[in-house]
Amino acid sequence: MLNYRHLYYFWMVAKEGGFSRAAERLDMAIQTISAQVRELERNLGHQLLKPAGRGVALTDAGQAAFARAEEIFQIGQGLAQEVRTAATKPVIRLSVGLSDGISKLAAHALLGPVLDTPDLRLTCHEGEFEELLGELAQHHLDLVLAGQGAPTNPNLRLTSDRLVSSPVDWYGPSRLLRRADVQAFPQSLERLPVLLPTGHSVLRQTLDRWFREQGIHPNVVGEFEDSALMSVFAARGLGVFPLSRLGGDDIGLLRGLRPLARCDAVHEEIHAIRNRRGQNHPLVRRILEQAKTSVFS
Repeated sequence: MLNYRHLYYFWMVAKEGGFSRAAERLDMAIQTISAQVRELERNLGHQLLKPAGRGVALTDAGQAAFARAEEIFQIGQGLAQEVRTAATKPVIRLSVGLSDGISKLAAHALLGPVLDTPDLRLTCHEGEFEELLGELAQHHLDLVLAGQGAPTNPNLRLTSDRLVSSPVDWYGPSRLLRRADVQAFPQSLERLPVLLPTGHSVLRQTLDRWFREQGIHPNVVGEFEDSALMSVFAARGLGVFPLSRLGGDDIGLLRGLRPLARCDAVHEEIHAIRNRRGQNHPLVRRILEQAKTSVFS
C-alpha cells in the first residue's frame, strides 16, 4: 500500500525545490522529511530526487510521481469543502419500487411531477411484487408502483390505491409494419412477430384473455419481464409490442417505432402501494394528487 504521508513529503520537497525549504514550510526536521522520502523511494523501487546545486531536482521517475501527486493532493484540497457541502445541502430522498410487470414508460409518466424537485435523490428498485412489498413493509421503500393492489394483510400495514387504468396500444418498428397490418389488426398479430410481458405479469394475463376473446393466436417471438427491455428490442426490429397509453408520450425516446393500432379493449392498471411513512412523504402525496387529475385515473 502506498503511504500517502511519504508521498506528501516528497510532493512538498519537489514543490519547494529542496529539503530545507520544505522543512521550514512544514515546520519539521530535515532529517525526518529526508527519511520519509527515502522510504517512499525504497517502496517504489526508483530514485525520485537528485541533487541540483543547493537543492534537488526530479528524476524521470520523480516527474511521473510528482505529476500524479499533484492530482492526488489537488483533489484532497477540495475534499473538505465537498464534505461540508454534502453534509449541509438539503436532499429530498424518494425510494420507489417498480414491479417488473408494469410499463416503465408509464411509471416514468407517473413520477414526472416530482422529477424536477430541487435536490431530489431518487432511487428506483425493480423486482418481483412480493419482494417489493416486503421491502416496503420494512420501510426500505416509500412507494411501490405495481399492476395490482396490495393483498389484505393487517401485518403489513400497507395502503393501496389504483392510480390509473390506461388503454394499451400497439407499436412496432417502422420497417416491419405495413398498411395492411394496421388495417387487419388485431388479426395481423398472428402474422407479425409479437413481444409480450412474461406470464406472471397482470398485463399478460389481461392480454391472454383478450386474445382468447378475439380468437387470436399471436405469433409470440419473445417474452420479457422488463417492459423497458421489451420496448428496446422492439425498436431494434424484433417485433411489435403492447404499451400503456400513459407511457405513449415517451415513445419518442426510442427511435424507429410507430403506432400499429389503438386498443381500448385492454387496459393496464397501476396501483400505488405505500406504508405509513410513505403516506406522509410530500413527494408521494404529490404523485398521488397529480395522478388523480390524469385522464387515465
